[in-house]
Amino acid sequence: MKIAIGSDHGGVSLKEELKAFISTLGHEVTDCGCHSRESVDYPLFARQVCDLVRTNAVERGILICGTGIGMSMAANKFPDIRAALCHEPFSAKMSRLHNDANILCLGERVIGSEIAKDIVAVWLSTPFEGGRHKRRIELFNTLGSIK
Repeated sequence: MKIAIGSDHGGVSLKEELKAFISTLGHEVTDCGCHSRESVDYPLFARQVCDLVRTNAVERGILICGTGIGMSMAANKFPDIRAALCHEPFSAKMSRLHNDANILCLGERVIGSEIAKDIVAVWLSTPFEGGRHKRRIELFNTLGSIK
C-alpha cells in the first residue's frame, strides 16, 4: 500500500520513526515533510498529504503534530478526507472498520513511539467493513443540507 506521511515540527521525530516502521511492514512511504524542529505551519503539511489521498496517488495518509489535534482539524476541512485522531489501537481499528478513515492523526507529545507503532500497524491492517457504515459515510456529503 502507498502511504503519505507528514508532520509539523512537533511531530518530526515520530514521523521519522514511523517511516522506517511502515517500510518494514511492506508499504511504500511518501514523506511530505517537515524535516526539522524549526517551527512551521502544520496546515500546509496536512494539505500535501490530503491532496495525495484525495487524488488517489496514495491509499492513505498519516499526519503527526504535537497533539494530533491541529492536524486532525486541518485534514477534516478537505472534501473526501476522513481523518481520525487516535491515541490507542482500538480507536484506530474502529476508525477503519466503521468510518473508513483515510488519514490517521497522531500526537508525538501524547503517545510514545511503541504505542504509535501499534496504532499504525492496526490501522494499516484493518479493512473497511462497509454495509450500514458505507451509507452513513455517504451522509457526510449531505450534512450541510440536512434540516
